[in-house]
Amino acid sequence: MTVPLNDVFKAIADPTRREILRLLRHEEMSAGDVAARFDMTKPTMSHHFAVLKAAGLITSRREGQTIWYALNTTVLEDVLAWTLDLAQGAKGDSR
Repeated sequence: MTVPLNDVFKAIADPTRREILRLLRHEEMSAGDVAARFDMTKPTMSHHFAVLKAAGLITSRREGQTIWYALNTTVLEDVLAWTLDLAQGAKGDSR
C-alpha cells in the first residue's frame, strides 16, 4: 500500500470525513455540493478534503472554478484486504 495505514485510519476516524466518503460512494460531486450538506466553514471543509486526499481516499479534478471529488476505491480495497488478512491470521493463530 502506498499510503500509510495510519493516514487512512486517521482520515476515517472522523465522522464528518466518513460522511463525505458515503456521499461520494455513488457519484463524483463538486466541493460545493458536498459542502452544502454540512454546517461548516469553507476552511474546515477544505481541511477535511485535504485529509481524505492525503490518505488517498478521494481524488480531485478541477474544471474551471469547480473542484470535483470522487471516491478512490483502490485504497479502500487495500485496507479491506489488510483487514481480512489480519482477521484470517488471527483465526489461524488460535490454539
